[in-house]
Amino acid sequence: MNVTMIGAGYVGLVSGACFAEFGANVTCLDIDRDKIDRLNQGKIPIYEPGLDDLVERHVRAERLSFSTDFGPAVGNADLVFIAVGTPARRGGGYADLTYVYAAARDIAKYLQGYTVIVDKSTVPVGTARQVARVVREEHPQADFDVASNPEFLREGAAISDFMHPDRVVIGVESERAEARLRELYRPLNLIEAPILVTGLESAELVKYASNAFLATKISFINEISTLCEQVGADVHAVAKGMGLDGRIGKKFLHAGPGYGGSCFPKDTLALARIAQEHGVSSRIVEAVIELNAAQKARMVSKIRKALGGNEAGKTLAVLGLTFKPETDDMRDAPALTILPALLEKGARIYAHDPQGIEEAKRELPGEIVYCADPYTAMEGADAVILMTEWNIYRGLDLKRVRSLMKGNVFIDLRNVYEPAQMRAQGFDYTCVGRPA
Repeated sequence: MNVTMIGAGYVGLVSGACFAEFGANVTCLDIDRDKIDRLNQGKIPIYEPGLDDLVERHVRAERLSFSTDFGPAVGNADLVFIAVGTPARRGGGYADLTYVYAAARDIAKYLQGYTVIVDKSTVPVGTARQVARVVREEHPQADFDVASNPEFLREGAAISDFMHPDRVVIGVESERAEARLRELYRPLNLIEAPILVTGLESAELVKYASNAFLATKISFINEISTLCEQVGADVHAVAKGMGLDGRIGKKFLHAGPGYGGSCFPKDTLALARIAQEHGVSSRIVEAVIELNAAQKARMVSKIRKALGGNEAGKTLAVLGLTFKPETDDMRDAPALTILPALLEKGARIYAHDPQGIEEAKRELPGEIVYCADPYTAMEGADAVILMTEWNIYRGLDLKRVRSLMKGNVFIDLRNVYEPAQMRAQGFDYTCVGRPA
């Protein structure tokens, strides 16, 4: 089966490599010639564990290739996936579909024979029908169907998620399109992965609704963590007690500085705007968005309080910059809100991140000093701020940390360490939603 991915970014590259693992012949197309040249040189533009090996193996086996030439890649394809960016538009949160419709026009020019065009990008309800309209306008004689096949990939675990999915959602309106997509995903029959076949609109909404619900769990436990601090409760115990209820589940009940990344921030905003466009209330989603912004601001206040009410002149070691571990993604990371606020008040920041430093240099103010290892960042620090729970920070040599620091303040925004342990090591320890 010949598969073409339009867009060689995160979703397109991971999906293309995984479809090659399924046995398909895959071409990843992108209009960014520099990106394609780098991919053809074996240089992967994103960090995702295992992706470089997967890409290299299938390029070598000639099942995966990269190109800017739409003609043969689209003309010979059985399925063409649109996997381009859908960023939030400035000033409102609506999903920007410019790249989706541009891809649809490019696809239409080169269609030959029956082809299934598949929306893989996260798109608002109704986009599949608009893509079909654009293709028909550009190529009235084309024989095609449009389908929706949303991705559910966690950054840092994307390959595992693709190969062992909780579910595959396929939105179609014809048996031909369904049959072709089922054939593509046939290798998953071996592990009995659930495949949900539904209408176009339902498939499009599944992605937004799923991400909004997960974001709701995060904002809920963060709000509970604030209450825990006021009443002397431990948010770890509360979350565990909740998670043991099978109807609730333990995942995403981890208090911290707020969610970020490429999906939750823009997808919650987009869902709220979709509801508004259709005259429907989305008060829960809107509250989740507000709570997440408030949580990031609250972390600034928490840090300031731990520093005695004033960060001016203080040297701060920041451990972790990306929005989560096992990715280099800085999009909407809490660090982007928290660190500029501290710098503005006169703090000096020395930062470390295993994968995110290059992205951070592009997104954060230039005064930050980036260090090659966490211990260098902590030399002479008045305080340590653990921002992202990378494994490298879970087993720090605490005696060494204490000896390197000038002060003894340790602010753990991910609740990695136990308060009693940190106090015993001589730290003035601050965490989120737990008695310190």
